[in-house]
Amino acid sequence: MKSNPLRTSVIGSYSFPAWLEFASANLDRFGSADRAEVQDDAVVTALHDQLSAGLDVVTDGEQTRLDFNLSFYGYIKGIELESESPRRFGPPAHDQRGKHQVVGELSAPQGLGVVEEYKRLVRLVKPFPNDRPVTLKASVPGPYTMSGRLLPNGNYADRWALTESLLPIVRAELEALVEAGCQEISVDEPSMSCYAYKEDTKRFVDIFNRTVESVYGKTRLCTHLCFGNFKGHAVGFRRIAPMFPDFLDFKCDEMHVEMASREFAEIELISQIAERMDVAVGIVDVKSYYIETAEDIANRVRLCLQHAPADRLVFAPDCGLSQTARWAAKRKLASMVEGTQIVRNELGLS
Repeated sequence: MKSNPLRTSVIGSYSFPAWLEFASANLDRFGSADRAEVQDDAVVTALHDQLSAGLDVVTDGEQTRLDFNLSFYGYIKGIELESESPRRFGPPAHDQRGKHQVVGELSAPQGLGVVEEYKRLVRLVKPFPNDRPVTLKASVPGPYTMSGRLLPNGNYADRWALTESLLPIVRAELEALVEAGCQEISVDEPSMSCYAYKEDTKRFVDIFNRTVESVYGKTRLCTHLCFGNFKGHAVGFRRIAPMFPDFLDFKCDEMHVEMASREFAEIELISQIAERMDVAVGIVDVKSYYIETAEDIANRVRLCLQHAPADRLVFAPDCGLSQTARWAAKRKLASMVEGTQIVRNELGLS
């Protein structure tokens, strides 16, 4: 599935408004109808910011999740949720995220909740003015990434075994999303990109392809590969070269790679991706509070065009925007769209 040239997109998550953070910390003071209203209002807010920026692809901002993947564990049977962080003081980083004990067979009889999120997005986007086509996107963490927060036990000997148990759960959610008419789905596997330098990349490809095999070709299928972004910190070895050439065998229409925070190191490698699928370039640094100007973005788009054709290029922030303050996220998205439009005009694509 070919995208429109130089399309602008997002990964999935968006900044929480301050009032949503307050509400999330005081949910016991709200009734069920109040909580539903808060959820709707938060998604409307995220949509407003994305549509105002002029994005071609929008999401619900994952406003009803605690994190891009943390909330999913609440849907999974057979685990005991970790209630406290293992490290509560000192600089914030990934080691403050706890892991969950596996206490039984893993299952998700009610799904992972993404279909409900997508239906809410469809409902809430309708009242917005529709003067241009906009694609609605849903994001689901892949089974290898989800397995990283679970502790192996006697039934699941290691992370690979946990991944295999989660794989059909994720696949079922993808199938349900397609059945619901989802226009674009991202299967996010940042753990694969973080550990590609030391793990079996062919095994990663096999896991990804078996996860998506039943929906490949039925919707626009993407994947997001980054090096972590918790409180603005990376966690992985920040090079994409170890992923290739094996990751080029992923069954997807679009592969996103983190570039802006790495000063566009290895930008030449996007040419390899573009030979197989659309390449989404992380062109906005979500870990920095420098607000890229439209001309900054235009120059980055021109750089990407030296390595991939316009009809293969998609532009997005490096990662989701949940770890970025909303005031900065709004300005960064506006610059991203404006800068991309400058180059579209230069190429006569508008």
